[in-house]
Amino acid sequence: MAAPTEAGAGPLVHLLDGTWELFRAYFAAPGAKAPDGREVGAARGLLRSLAALLRDEAVTHVGIAFDTVVESFRNAMFDGYKTGEGIEPALLQQFPLAEEVAAALGLVVWPMKEFEADDALATAAARLSADPAVGQVRLCSPDKDLAQCVAGDRVVQMDRKSGVLHGQDAVRERYGIEPESIPDWLGLVGDAADGIPGIPRWGAKSASAVLAEYRHVEAIPDAAADWSVKVRGADALATNLAERRGDAVLFRDLAVLRTDVPIDAGLEALFWGGPDEAALATVCRRLGVAPPRFDRPDGPR
Repeated sequence: MAAPTEAGAGPLVHLLDGTWELFRAYFAAPGAKAPDGREVGAARGLLRSLAALLRDEAVTHVGIAFDTVVESFRNAMFDGYKTGEGIEPALLQQFPLAEEVAAALGLVVWPMKEFEADDALATAAARLSADPAVGQVRLCSPDKDLAQCVAGDRVVQMDRKSGVLHGQDAVRERYGIEPESIPDWLGLVGDAADGIPGIPRWGAKSASAVLAEYRHVEAIPDAAADWSVKVRGADALATNLAERRGDAVLFRDLAVLRTDVPIDAGLEALFWGGPDEAALATVCRRLGVAPPRFDRPDGPR
């Protein structure tokens, strides 16, 4: 087991993937109708989930990103990349409402259009981790894409359900590689959720074993005889990679998260000063629920 992560002195910053949170709420919470008859079960679930997070005294700085437009610049790179096709209309129509919920709760909201939510989180993590005033950056999502952003115990992934933190040691334990090799791993293995097909015959174990040695797909020799690591079925793996190395690099590049998204991700901007009471009352009326309360001892909420 990887050792528990430890935060340094300074505030903890919690970064959330709002789209993932909304999907989770949609499939975990029962459907519900608003007073006007619209389906709002996922938005209600998101409201409850975010309110529970904000009641934690340790949560003082928060940012949340949404895929306002499901497509991104990656669709121009590869025709097979994920789109909004197949998303249930009852879920899709709650995206704008979800952003409204988050903003009413007083969170900094990053609505992505050209980029994806994960790109916003990666950008924020990179900037905040460079700020010595920050104690720790917590990526509140289990998404394996975000494992590439983990850095020691300074940038970690957080399982909100269990509260467990996963630092760099945990990434090595789970994937057998360093965080920097996660995009290469996804390029070889593929990621069905993002429409990345991967390279034939390359599985999680073989990719981990080879990338633990070579780190990036460009560094893997064409011939298995030149590999310095023993892998089952190495000849077939090497042949497939040699024939489709260009695809492997493309798939890897699709999985690389951007860290240059134009967002305000400074520590001061992310301070949570409580909800916008008027906006929260309005959105809760539309949802047909009472506004949540935030009675925290660290200040009026």
